Amino acid sequence: MTVRMKLALTVFVTGALAALGVAVAMLFAFERFEQESTYRRADAFLGRVTGMYDDLRGQQASDPAGFDAKLRRLVLFEPATQLYLLDGAGTMLASSLEGGSARGRVDLGPVMRAVGQARPPYVMGDDPQRPGTTSVIAARPLGRPGAPAAGYLYLVAGDGRGPAGGSELLARALAQPALVAAIGVVALATLLAAWIIAAVTRPLQRLSAAVSAVTRDGLEAPPAAGDALGALPRASHDEFGMLAEGFSTMLPRLRAQWEALRRLDHFRREGVSNLSHDLRSPLTATTACLETLQARWADDAARLDDARLVEVALRNTHNAARLLQSLGELAQLDEPEFKLRTEAIDACELLDDIALRFAARAGAQGVQLQTEAPSAAPVVEIDVALFERAVANLVDNALKFSRDGDRITLAAEQRDAAVAVSVSDTGSGIEPDEVPRLFDRYHQARRSVAPATGEGGRGLGLAIVKRIAELHGGTVEVVSRLGAGTRVTILLRAG
Repeated sequence: MTVRMKLALTVFVTGALAALGVAVAMLFAFERFEQESTYRRADAFLGRVTGMYDDLRGQQASDPAGFDAKLRRLVLFEPATQLYLLDGAGTMLASSLEGGSARGRVDLGPVMRAVGQARPPYVMGDDPQRPGTTSVIAARPLGRPGAPAAGYLYLVAGDGRGPAGGSELLARALAQPALVAAIGVVALATLLAAWIIAAVTRPLQRLSAAVSAVTRDGLEAPPAAGDALGALPRASHDEFGMLAEGFSTMLPRLRAQWEALRRLDHFRREGVSNLSHDLRSPLTATTACLETLQARWADDAARLDDARLVEVALRNTHNAARLLQSLGELAQLDEPEFKLRTEAIDACELLDDIALRFAARAGAQGVQLQTEAPSAAPVVEIDVALFERAVANLVDNALKFSRDGDRITLAAEQRDAAVAVSVSDTGSGIEPDEVPRLFDRYHQARRSVAPATGEGGRGLGLAIVKRIAELHGGTVEVVSRLGAGTRVTILLRAG
C-alpha cells in the first residue's frame, strides 16, 4: 500500500469516527435536553394543578371514581403523560389510566429527589404503566406547608416509547438527515484530504520514480533528457523539496565516483592480466635455468648445499608461476564481457575424469581418492573446462592438507532442482574462525603451513572456485571440523 493510500485511509477512518462521534454526541445531547425540558414542563404543570386544587386527598377519599375521571381530564392538557395520586408510603390511590385505578407501589427515592430543596436537572422514576422501566417524573407533596406530606401527586412524562416520550419521535425524525449530513461531511473531508495528500506527496512520488529508474538502469547509464530526475521539484522549500534537491546533487556525484571506480577496476584487471603475461616468460626462463643447475649438481656431493638451495628456489618459482596463472585467470573471469560455453554433461563422468588425473599424486601421498555416484546420474549445464578447473582446485587443496591414510571423496547428487557437487576429505580440517574468510582473495586459511614452502597457496584457488560457481549461477558451501576433515559443496541448477 502506497503512502498516499495510507494517508487517505487514515483521514477517511478518522473522519468517519469523528462523524459517528458527533452524531452520537448530538443524540445524547438532544436526549438530555429533551429530558430536562420535559421535567421542567411536567414540574410546572404539577405546580399549576396543586395551586388550583388544595385538597386532592380529600377529593379522592370522597369520590374515588370521579377523582380518576378528574385526573384524566387534567392530563388532556399534557398529552403522553399520566397522573397518579400516592399516599405517604408510595402506594397508588388513583391514576389517570383508562379502566380504573392502578394498584401497586412507587419507589419513593426519585419522588424525594423531585420534591427536595435541590432542584435536579431531571428525575427518572418508576413508570407504573410499564413495570420495570423508568421515565422522566415530577412530583409535588400534598398537605399543609410545614407538615408531613399526606401524599404526592406523581406525574410520569412518557407513554412507553422512550425515556421521554416525544424525544424518541424527534430523534427518529432527525436520524436520517443527521446521517446524510454526516456522510456528506465525511465524503467532502475525504475528497479534500485526497487532494491535499496528492499535492503534498507528488514530489515524493516523482522522487520514488527517479530512484526506481536509477535502480533499474544502474549508475552506468547517463541521465536521459526528460527522465524522472529532471522532473523533480527544485523550487519547494519543504522537506520533500530538500530531499529531492539532495538526491539531485548526490546522483551526479555517485555517477562520477562509479565511473572512476569502473575505470580503476578496469585498470586493475588489465594491469594484473598484463603482469601475468609479462612475467610468464622470465619465470619460464628462470625455471629452466634452475632445473639445469639441479640436474648438473644432482650427483655432485660437493654441491649438495647448493642443490638444496636450488630446489627451494625452483619450488618457489613454480609457486610463483602458478600464482601468476591464477591471477590471470581471475582477471579474465572478472571481465564483464566474459561468457560461458555451457553444455549438458553427466556430473559423475566429470568427477571420474578428475579423480583419474589426481590418482597418481594421491597414491604417492598415501591418500585414498574415490568417487561416489548415485543411481540416477545428475546432469548439469556447465562450462566443462571451467568447472573442471574449479573441482580440480578443490581436489588439489584437499590433497595439500591430507595425511597418509586419509580419504578424499568426490560426489554428485540431486537436491530438488539443484545438483550438489562436493569434495570432502578426512584431513586436518579448518579452524572455525577461518571458514567465513575461506574464499576471500589472497587469504591463506591454513596457517599451520609454512609460507616458504608455498604449499598453502595464497587463497586464489578457492577464490577462483567461488567465482566460477557465481558465473554458473551457483553457490559454494563449506562444512569443516578441526581434525576431522572438510566438505566443500558447489550447488548448481540442474540441467
